[in-house]
Amino acid sequence: MPAMQEQRGASLIDATTARAVRRRAGLVWAVSVGAVLVDQGTKLWALRTLEPGVERPLVGDVISLRLIRNPGAAFSMLEGTTYLVTGIAVLIVVRMMQVAHTRTLSPSMAWVFGLVVGGAVGNLLDRFLREPGVGRGHVVDFLDYFGLFVGNVADVLIVGAAVVYAGLALRGLRLDGTRSA
Repeated sequence: MPAMQEQRGASLIDATTARAVRRRAGLVWAVSVGAVLVDQGTKLWALRTLEPGVERPLVGDVISLRLIRNPGAAFSMLEGTTYLVTGIAVLIVVRMMQVAHTRTLSPSMAWVFGLVVGGAVGNLLDRFLREPGVGRGHVVDFLDYFGLFVGNVADVLIVGAAVVYAGLALRGLRLDGTRSA
């Protein structure tokens, strides 16, 4: 083993770390693609099935289905700044994928990254491909919570991932799964 480590090139530890990074990045990609497919599939279903603005109960009075087009960010805020919202989302996705490809993530963190990236990309697809135009398209929302706000599956995935991340952080877990002192 010492002879191997004296040879030129990557050490055994570097090769193992590189494989772990690739494996976790692959998990981030797989979770992201799955999240995008589920999000876009449910939006397609909503567009084909629901009438805009007409409420249909789903879970009692708690959650209903109501199709809207959201020109802003969460809670329809920042309505006039769609380009800004789109740009920030693109930067977040790029940075998270950069981290996924350069650092060893724990399996839990790989899932968190995948869900956030997948949810963000799901909404970005709406921004880039839907009316009124590229970079300012309206996001398809159809899950009405208590009549307070309307979201979509991408939003559920992002919020769920944030809750899991917060729980992991409160337990002192770092991105790689090690505990902070």
